[in-house]
Amino acid sequence: MRTLKAFSLLDLAPIVEGATARDALFNARDIAQHAEHMGYKRYWMAEHHNSTGIASAATSVALGFVAEGTHSIRVGAAGVMLPNHSPLVIAEHYGTLESLYLGRIDLGLGRAPGTDGKTAYAIRRENLRADDTFPQDVQILQHYFDEGYNTVKAVPGHGLKVPLWILGSSLFGAQLAAALGLPYLFASHFAPDALDQALAFYREEFKPSEQLSEPYCGAAINIFAGDSQEDGERLKRGMMQGFIYLRRGQPGPLQEPADDLNDIASPEEIAMSENVMCESAVGSPASVKSFIEKFLERTQADELVLTCHAKDHEARIKSFGIGAEILKGCIT
Repeated sequence: MRTLKAFSLLDLAPIVEGATARDALFNARDIAQHAEHMGYKRYWMAEHHNSTGIASAATSVALGFVAEGTHSIRVGAAGVMLPNHSPLVIAEHYGTLESLYLGRIDLGLGRAPGTDGKTAYAIRRENLRADDTFPQDVQILQHYFDEGYNTVKAVPGHGLKVPLWILGSSLFGAQLAAALGLPYLFASHFAPDALDQALAFYREEFKPSEQLSEPYCGAAINIFAGDSQEDGERLKRGMMQGFIYLRRGQPGPLQEPADDLNDIASPEEIAMSENVMCESAVGSPASVKSFIEKFLERTQADELVLTCHAKDHEARIKSFGIGAEILKGCIT
């Protein structure tokens, strides 16, 4: 089995039915505190907008709240959707976090809007083609964290060298990460199709940089673990249900999982959600361990990112705990 260098956790700060965004953010900090004690190296949070089921839109603010409640775990964005923002503003935000929580901040960058087209327009206004300049904006951001420009400096941020990561679900991100010599994270937890090809391309084309001397790639999977297979399957159904409602244009707070998805969805919808979530470790500890071992052997990932998007907060903690116990034995 592949020997890991690290394992980390992605939290979408779910807003659940009957609760508020405030509840979700306090739950996020609680998850991070447990993750710190469980041995996770990093706690990641993602930027999403116009979603009544996710509380991490102001990602840097939410990460500050998480970092203040923890002590040693690294906290980072996976990611900031850079085309939504000025590189200078992101350098200032994450430079501020790095100034407050020295040596604990990571900054993953993606080029998707993290939302629908109308919301992207509300964020970007006239600059709707900002994704076209994503590679250049990543390099500008690097400059702000390094020596910056002669006339404009990111303060805080200037000279802090916050580690940058490239996120992706296609070959585009792999190409950019390889060309710039940056670590690469693949979003296989919801977009698995190009996983093997993207990781292979990244490793083959990687060019060393000041930040990174050799390729470092991670991949994300869903983990739905419990005492039994049914416990895990129930957690998974809740996320599948959420995907189905999202594809229908009916996003919202996470609900209790249906006992049978056939009662609420068509066979085509169920097949769609199964496909996008095929990289999922589900069920008892033994089943989860078997899936993780096969996934690591196949991908040779340096870092495994676990995520569990579910309504039951205590069940999420238990799921992450089972994953951590399995992965501790894989670390060099």
